[in-house]
Amino acid sequence: MSVPLYQAKAEFFRMLGHPVRIRVLELLQDRPMPVRDLLAAIEVEPSGLSQQLAVLRRSGIVTSTREGSTVVYELAGGDVADLMKAARRILTEMLAGRNELLAELREAEVAAR
Repeated sequence: MSVPLYQAKAEFFRMLGHPVRIRVLELLQDRPMPVRDLLAAIEVEPSGLSQQLAVLRRSGIVTSTREGSTVVYELAGGDVADLMKAARRILTEMLAGRNELLAELREAEVAAR
């Protein structure tokens, strides 16, 4: 029995639903990175980063290669970078809308005095 597409999408977004995973994906948008650089950029214990990288790797969103004793991670495809950029645009629009609403509320409060 196959999983409905909407359920698969929900599971995909749940998999993305961790701040460390999102930060890793943001960092990997520009270039592949070794684990030591990811650790330097993200305030998390090595074991915590390792756990989140494993989730991303199992999902197929990132791939890893070993270069000597160094493990380098990269996005599996450009669509993930596009998704991160789209999320940034959507959040920017949402926050801009909230700022406009906040400004209107403040103006109404001043006018009511």
